[in-house]
Amino acid sequence: MSAVSGNALAVPHPVARHRAAGWRWVALKRRLTPYAFIAPNIALFAVFYLLPLAYAFWISLHDWQLIDTPRFLGLRNYVRMSGDTLFWTSLSHTLLYALGTVPGSLVLGLLLALGLNRRLPLRVLLRSIYFLPVVVSAVAAGLVAAWMFNDNYGVVNALLRSAGLSPIPWLSSPTWALPTLILTTLWLRCGFNMVVYLAALQSIPASLLDAAAVDGANAWQRFRHVTWPLLQPATFLLLILNVIYSFHVFDLIFIMTGGGPGFSTTMLVQYIYQSAFETNEMGYASALGVVLFLIILVFTVIQWRAGARDPEAP
Repeated sequence: MSAVSGNALAVPHPVARHRAAGWRWVALKRRLTPYAFIAPNIALFAVFYLLPLAYAFWISLHDWQLIDTPRFLGLRNYVRMSGDTLFWTSLSHTLLYALGTVPGSLVLGLLLALGLNRRLPLRVLLRSIYFLPVVVSAVAAGLVAAWMFNDNYGVVNALLRSAGLSPIPWLSSPTWALPTLILTTLWLRCGFNMVVYLAALQSIPASLLDAAAVDGANAWQRFRHVTWPLLQPATFLLLILNVIYSFHVFDLIFIMTGGGPGFSTTMLVQYIYQSAFETNEMGYASALGVVLFLIILVFTVIQWRAGARDPEAP
C-alpha cells in the first residue's frame, strides 16, 4: 500500500502538468516577443544590406562588364588592387581628407556648442544659421561652394582682390583643391556636431558644475575635469559618424572638382564609381567596395573596443 502511495505521489497531477506547461509557454512567449517586434527591421536589413553585401563580394570574384556573363577570377581582383597605383592614391586622398575634416569638424562643433549653450541674444537664430548647411543637400552645397571658390568670378577671390591680395586657384590647382574641399566639408559638418554636443552639454547636471565652482575650480578646470569627461559618449559617436562620412563622401567632390584637377581629389568612393560606370569593370569595382567596407568595419570595431574600456562610453 505504501508503494502504491509513493508511486501516486511521484506522478504529477494533471492540473500541475497543465500549469507547468502554461508557465513554460508564457516564458517562451516573453523570450520571443522582442524578436517579433524587431523581425521587420531584421528583414529589411537583410534585404537591403546583407544580401547586397554578399552579392558585391560574389561579384568581386568575377570579371563582369555588365553586358556579358560574369567570368570567375577568384582573388585576382584583390591581387590587382595591391599593385594598382590609382587605388593607393585614392586611398591616401581619402585618409588625408578624413584627417583634415574629422578633428576639425569636431573641434569647431564643440566650440560652437560651448558658445551657443550660453544665454546669448538671438541664440536660437544663431543655432539655426549654423545648422542650416546640414539640411541643405550636398549637391546644392557643392554648387554654392564651387561658385564661391571659382577662380575667375568667385566671391572668395573677389574679397582677396579687394584686399590687395593675389587670387588663389582654389579648385584648379592640385595643391589647393583638396584643402578647399576640406574647408567646405568643415562648413557642412560643424553644424551637425554642434547640435549633438549641445544636447550632450544640456544633459550635464548643473549641480556638478556648481559644486566644482564652489570648490574653487575656474572655467577651464570645470571644462577639463567635469564637462569634457561627460562629453565622451557624444565624442565617441561623432568620431565614428564623421569618419564614415569622410570615407563615403562622393556627391560634394563630384560636384566641386569631379576628382580633379587630374587625380588630385579622387577619393576611394569616386574611384569605385569610375571603375564601375566609366570603365565598366564591375568585378574590380565590387572588390574596391568590399575593401572600403572592411576598412570602415575595422576602424569602427577598434573605436568600439577603445570606447568599451571607457566607463563613460556608450
